[in-house]
Parts: sequence; C-alpha cells; structure tokens
Amino acid sequence: MIACEGRARRVDGIDQGDHLCLAYFDDTEQRRVVTAYVRAGLGRGERVLYFADERAPREVLGWLREDGVDTAAVLATGQLSVATAATSYLASGAFDALAMVRALRSEVNDSLSAGFAGVRVSGEMGWALRDVPGADQLGTYETAVNAAFSGQSASAVCQYDARQFSAAALEDLQRRHPAAVELTPLHLSSRLRIVPAFRCGRRTLRVVGTVDHNTVDALAGALEAVLTWPEDIWVDMGELEFIDLAGLRALSHAAGRLPAGRQMHVMNLAPLLCRVVELVGFNNIPSLTVTPRDAT
Repeated sequence: MIACEGRARRVDGIDQGDHLCLAYFDDTEQRRVVTAYVRAGLGRGERVLYFADERAPREVLGWLREDGVDTAAVLATGQLSVATAATSYLASGAFDALAMVRALRSEVNDSLSAGFAGVRVSGEMGWALRDVPGADQLGTYETAVNAAFSGQSASAVCQYDARQFSAAALEDLQRRHPAAVELTPLHLSSRLRIVPAFRCGRRTLRVVGTVDHNTVDALAGALEAVLTWPEDIWVDMGELEFIDLAGLRALSHAAGRLPAGRQMHVMNLAPLLCRVVELVGFNNIPSLTVTPRDAT
C-alpha cells in the first residue's frame, strides 16, 4: 500500500497511467475536477467513461455542456459514455472487483483499436456504502486498478464523498491510490501555496512554501476559512520552507478562536520551530497541538 502522505496531482497534470483518488467535501469541488478531467481527455482524443451514482447522468452531462463540451457530438461518436453504477460496477447485481478490472482492460483495448488515443475513467463510489453484495471487495478493486493501468494508455479518478465515507475508510482507500487529486488552493502564489487536502482520512490544510511578511495575511485568511470545518483542524507543515514569528502568531490566534472541545493540530513542523513555539508560549494555548517533523 501507499503511505497516506502520498503525492497530490493537479487535475490538469493527470496523465496516462495515473490512478488517483478524489476525496471531496463539497459539490463544487467535485464538479470542478470532473469537468476539467473529462474535458482534458476529450481534447486529447481519449475515450472517457463516466460511472455516475449520486449524480444522474443528465446532471453530469449538464456540467460538461455548461463548460463548453459538445456532449451530443461526443456521445454520438462514442468518445464519451456516461453510465450509472447499476449498469457498470453492479451490472451483474453484485460487485466483482476482478471482473470489473477485466472489463476496464477490455474497454482500453477496444478503445485503442477504435482509434482513440487512450481511455479516461471516473466513477462515483458512493454505491459501496449501500448494502451491495461484493462491496467489501472495493479495496481489492482499487489495488488491482493500479496494476491494470500502470504504464497503460489509460487513467482513472475515483471519487469519494468525504461527507459519506468514514475517516478510516478514506484512509484505507487513499493508501490504495498512488496519488490524490489536488483540491482548489485557498492561496496560490510563487512564494506560498495553501491547499485543502485529505491526509490519512482527515481533512487537512497543506502549507507549502514560505510564510513571511509578504504572505502572512494569506495564511491568516486561509486559517479563517477553515475555522468553519467540522471537528478538529489539521495543518500539515511538512512542505513548509520558512515561517516567521508573525506566521506562528497567526496559527496560535486561529487556534485560540476554536470553540471548547476542538483542536488545531499543527503537524510536521521543523523541530527548531517547535522550540520557538515553546519559547514564546504558544504551546500554552489549550486548543493548539504542535508535533515536530520526523528528523529521519
């Protein structure tokens, strides 16, 4: 399995051979990724297979039309297929992981023979939460897709609604994917990138780059936005290059605004910066927990 700290990939960087997990927390994010992924595949001459579940096929097609895709044309040529989970994953009335992988391999071979440049697959996986025979094979399926698509003219994005799947389930499913789809950044500049993510099944804020006098307001704004997240807040500093005292103060201020019973967990902070947190007394804030980056 892949570690839960695995790589994140922007949707416009997805390429053949990729198998990515999309854990999303709102419908807008799902729509953004789906439309970008499908549109890019169509533009590259790939065949796109979409398996809908919570969304009706007509809704997905509506997203694509509003994004400028001539859905009638690509449906007519067979370049785009939008089916339901009932007619794809569950076509036999039960889920058979290895049979589904064989079907995808066959789709790839048939599509290449028909002259398409490759295949893109995206499926809504909420059906696995229902009382479906074979749903317990989902992990086996995700692992098998890695081998089936690696090095092939195909890619896949598996969609998981984090409002429905438990943190433990998301952690397991994320580990079975080589990478995740990067969500929309809350801030993006040449110096700092602040990106919501799911790490180890938890909704997490990744802070990448430098927090100084030029970017501290961006960090403060992002922290303000995530205060509305339910439950505890996790901030991953594993890709942080530098943070000044004002940045640490922004973290402590945001933590101090959390209601009783909730915590802000700042993870993977450089050991020296953890020492600074102690020296200035920010570690005395009851709702702030800081853990150092593994020195190894």
